Amino acid sequence: MHRGNRMWRACPGEMEGCKALPFLPLAHPVCFPIAGIGGPSVSPPVSPHPSSPLILLNSSDHCAGDADLQVRQDVRNRTLRAVCGQPGMPQDPWDLPVGQRRTLLRHILVSDRYRFLYCYVPKVACSNWKRVLKVLAGVLDSVDVRLKMDHRSDLVFLADLRPEEIRYRLQHYFKFLFVRDPLERLLSAYRNKFGEIREYQQRYGAEIVRRYRAGAGPSPAGDDVTFPEFLRYLVDEDPERMNEHWMPVYHLCQPCAVHYDFVGSYERLEADANQVLEWVRAPPHVQFPARQAWYRPASPESLHYHLCSAPRALLQDVLPKYILDFSLFAYPLPNVTKEACQQ
Repeated sequence: MHRGNRMWRACPGEMEGCKALPFLPLAHPVCFPIAGIGGPSVSPPVSPHPSSPLILLNSSDHCAGDADLQVRQDVRNRTLRAVCGQPGMPQDPWDLPVGQRRTLLRHILVSDRYRFLYCYVPKVACSNWKRVLKVLAGVLDSVDVRLKMDHRSDLVFLADLRPEEIRYRLQHYFKFLFVRDPLERLLSAYRNKFGEIREYQQRYGAEIVRRYRAGAGPSPAGDDVTFPEFLRYLVDEDPERMNEHWMPVYHLCQPCAVHYDFVGSYERLEADANQVLEWVRAPPHVQFPARQAWYRPASPESLHYHLCSAPRALLQDVLPKYILDFSLFAYPLPNVTKEACQQ
């Protein structure tokens, strides 16, 4: 339904207690400026090269001929400003409690050579972005995904720098992150970590089974966690202390405290990523890695199946943990009515 010139999504049937939130029917944050997130104005990001023209993310040149995209961009920006403009929302990283600021600074990667900051979000192609950063830094020859890569070495994080160095980069560097449908990201983490990674099965899976499965023995393997059991675990977890693979993006990247210049989407990953590389003047030979032919991401159809198989009351308890991710990045809440699940 419409209220004034803003689109809203009504609460899905039988999801009592959910709030109506601004939304967009599709989440394609290309040409998506958010430098002015804390106020009414939108400023262009600082160019990586002072002698070159400023990068105008809100320029109509980037979105020419796509009126629908312009509408989505406008609604998304107003949504971000509305949410982040509420009393009590942080406007600067130093407004955050120490623990939240530590998490943020540990997730922002730095490229001094190309003057950009990237907040990495697990399960949103962050491994490939780390490959790109290493190639740009000259410590990796290729973005080839078949080559093994250490996720911490040869990378610079804001947490490695002094406060004055952090402030300078936050003020002057191009800042971006990539987002994904919150529940699709959770499903991807669930399938990967509990279906393939023994360390996660032992550290988290065994505990989840002990807590939430009736009749579980004292030493479960943790390799057969069900999706509803995983959701029950999330309901009981403090979002600020979650593992990064299922921590809300809001807590990882603090999009109200950091005025990002661009938010790319997993739905348009390669196009958005290569646009960012063009903006930061990366060498032409550095392109974002294409998805492998064998890769099968969590699809909307798979997500729909898993959500419809979970108790509605459980979903109602999980959604508040991620409600800022839905609202800030304009992803629609899931439709798990009986009618929708029968389709």
